Amino acid sequence: MRKALYAAGFAALLFTSTASAQTLNVATAGDQNMVDYIKDYLGPLFEKQHPGVKVVAVGTGPGDGGSQKIYEKLEAQNKAGAPADFDVVVIHQKAAGTMVQENLLKKYRDSLPTGKLVTRDTATNSLGTDVSGYVMPMFHSQTAIAYNPDLIKEVPNSYVELRDWVKKNPKQFGYNGIKGGMSGVAFVTGWVAAFSGDAAKLEKGPYDAAEKAAWDKALADLKEFNKNVVITPGNAGTLDMLNRGEIAMGPVWVDMFYTWKAEGKLPPNMRLKLVSPGMPGQPMYYAVPAKTAQDKLATEFIALATSPEVQADGIVKRFNWYPGIDAKNLEGKLDQAVWNQLFADIPPDALSANGKSFPIGPYFNDILESYEKKVAN
Repeated sequence: MRKALYAAGFAALLFTSTASAQTLNVATAGDQNMVDYIKDYLGPLFEKQHPGVKVVAVGTGPGDGGSQKIYEKLEAQNKAGAPADFDVVVIHQKAAGTMVQENLLKKYRDSLPTGKLVTRDTATNSLGTDVSGYVMPMFHSQTAIAYNPDLIKEVPNSYVELRDWVKKNPKQFGYNGIKGGMSGVAFVTGWVAAFSGDAAKLEKGPYDAAEKAAWDKALADLKEFNKNVVITPGNAGTLDMLNRGEIAMGPVWVDMFYTWKAEGKLPPNMRLKLVSPGMPGQPMYYAVPAKTAQDKLATEFIALATSPEVQADGIVKRFNWYPGIDAKNLEGKLDQAVWNQLFADIPPDALSANGKSFPIGPYFNDILESYEKKVAN
């Protein structure tokens, strides 16, 4: 009898202990490395600081499609009047804007101790939608011009200087047009922003369908520019041609560039230039669903994730991404060698000044359509 009572008491204690344990559910769009980052690095770090909490990460797939799945789940639960299954979501810009407009996210950033550590406009403007307070950048991916200093002595500082340089150095610059990867798309949208005369409107709106008529000269100049460049097979193709010396300069994703260098697939002397008035990149956002039951725990998780220490070790050192918070907040948190690698060519002030957003959706689509009609043909 005593044994039976002991067993029953132990079972009740076990049940109570299990029931009182908290689970923080994190859904992330993006590649598998996003899930692994939370599961293997950020989650255990948070659990160590919060005994009794278990972080569970689930991936919804790469690209905007992964973010769309998160949106659809939250939308369905909202319509059903049910609480959200997710406590923290990691999403792309397009989905973030939609979720804010449909009141699916909680306004939380002002309560974060790290909220004031980001001043870049992507923290407030998501492809034309005001997301102030609803999102916190996890990281920024950024495009820039990679070049071989053995072949280029005077590096162009702007799109104007680059246009003139290509005239004098035909077939030494390469990019992938708008096929095979976003590095080429970023270069094209940056070109239109540089030469259209109203870059701010492209990034923030409002949308005006008549605006594309003002791009005719910029696109005609780009068509002429393309006569003197090499069209590469894609993101990796541009890097591969740089490695083989077939081109001396071309637009790349910064994280891919440094990964290739670390793997010995690019000459160690290759460098980067973020030309003015700027080239686009894109963040991934941390956000909190409006109907989570664990908003306090969720904000604590994001506060840790966006702390200078975690941004330095997790985001920069492990993945070669630019931090979500302003890079100046990482000084002293990184080994000098790591800092020099990521910021020697593009220092924090240049990143802040010339790191731009992609155009809002309607302008983005218009630029690609106009390129096909007026440049590619």
